[in-house]
Amino acid sequence: MKTQPIQFISPIDGDMLHARDGESTPEGVLIDVRVAAPSAHRLTINGQDAVDENGIFSAKINLTQDKTTIAVHDQTSGETSAITVFRLPHFAGKYRLSIDDNIWFLRDIGQQPAAYPSLFDHPYLGFLKHVHETYGTKIHLNLFYQTDGFTLSEFPDRYKPEWQANANWLRLSFHARSEFPDKPYEAAGYEQVSRDCAVVDAEIRRFAGQEVMGPVTTIHWGEATVEGSRALRDAGYAGQLGYFNVDDDLPTASYYLTVEQRRHLKKRFVWHDTQEGISFVRASIVIDKKELPDIVPFLDAYAESPSGKPPFVDLLVHEQYFYPFYEAYQPDYRNRILTAVKWATDNGYTPAFLGDALFTH
Repeated sequence: MKTQPIQFISPIDGDMLHARDGESTPEGVLIDVRVAAPSAHRLTINGQDAVDENGIFSAKINLTQDKTTIAVHDQTSGETSAITVFRLPHFAGKYRLSIDDNIWFLRDIGQQPAAYPSLFDHPYLGFLKHVHETYGTKIHLNLFYQTDGFTLSEFPDRYKPEWQANANWLRLSFHARSEFPDKPYEAAGYEQVSRDCAVVDAEIRRFAGQEVMGPVTTIHWGEATVEGSRALRDAGYAGQLGYFNVDDDLPTASYYLTVEQRRHLKKRFVWHDTQEGISFVRASIVIDKKELPDIVPFLDAYAESPSGKPPFVDLLVHEQYFYPFYEAYQPDYRNRILTAVKWATDNGYTPAFLGDALFTH
């Protein structure tokens, strides 16, 4: 009769573990590893004898390296199983503001440079600089290549020193070629995503410099095939942000992940696909989808939810709601953002770029 196989309960392969997942030690973080196996068997986890409680075996492992293999050996049956996990020493307790669909402020400045001696003379960027100066917020803008009557190739490079001087708090990255069609990369292959990404990234380097770029982006609508996500990874975007909605009627924004992977990521907020070498992070809120009075209660509710408070708070919003000419203009756009950022600050989160939180060790 075949024995019940070893099953990892927590963590699972690809989990990215941080201070809130265990007990901080001088060397790293001490976590509890739990696996299911036949009761009365004898198991070791990374060489330690595991404690059996009705077929759930556990042992404490100190994660001292960025990447750790957790190996389980069933000494009764001879079976072995292993997973790879990652330690994120700078992830928990951080936040950023990320903004999708950016192009209109670039069109304004690009078409009327004389009206904007400084980038921050534009009211949109001026407001974002105010947010940074008030709270220290790190802000990430995901860019379209084109909109009606304008492409990034028309944006002048005269502001390059100013972009570089503010690269400590302001980042730019690829989002999509344009706003429409919706979900442009939901079925796109490697070449299409790679081509569109390369065009945007080349323009960012030209007019702003490599200094404003990093290893994280959000693709338009958060939907991509595995080939599309690989193209982003190969372009340098090993961190990819989405919503990872599941078991509800909300947009999935989950790239290529399966339902099971989405459920796990929705609960954990972060997970690494070890096969593809891509790290995924879940946005904590879409600010423009919440009315101003609902923002704080929504964020507060995490503390009572099964997922708990996000380890890294990603405050997501979209550019277009800033503008009075937009059909869905939100007059309280500024206040919504300031309310969300203040919540993060009041709850002890400190500013960080997501790429630094994921990939700095």
